[in-house]
Amino acid sequence: MANAEPNVVPLCDVLLVLLIIFMVITPMVQKGIDVKLPETTADTGSTPQGLIVLTLKKDLSVLINQEAIEMNMLLNRLRTIYEARQDKTIFVRADAKVPYANVIDIIDIAKGAGVDVTGIIPEYFTEIDM
Repeated sequence: MANAEPNVVPLCDVLLVLLIIFMVITPMVQKGIDVKLPETTADTGSTPQGLIVLTLKKDLSVLINQEAIEMNMLLNRLRTIYEARQDKTIFVRADAKVPYANVIDIIDIAKGAGVDVTGIIPEYFTEIDM
């Protein structure tokens, strides 16, 4: 009678080769997006010099760096600000309960005024901020 044991050495070789192939390919397959994180300062209570923050509150009132502005004057005011600036970046700060369509409208107005880079800051406002 012949001994009928399976030879697993070729199977182990194939598995090791597959493991090496997957270990080499996996880092190349990972995808992501590049993110530019803002630099932080110790003073969080005020807006850094030269930074434009567009705030949209729950009642849909609009502020540009704590300056109240009416929605129909927003495009002209942003054009005035950005026509002389080299840095065409704006941060849109909106209450998390504001409908997203309103935030998109504000971003569209900013893009129409010449803004190239838009940052979104979602947050819940407190009664002190309002």
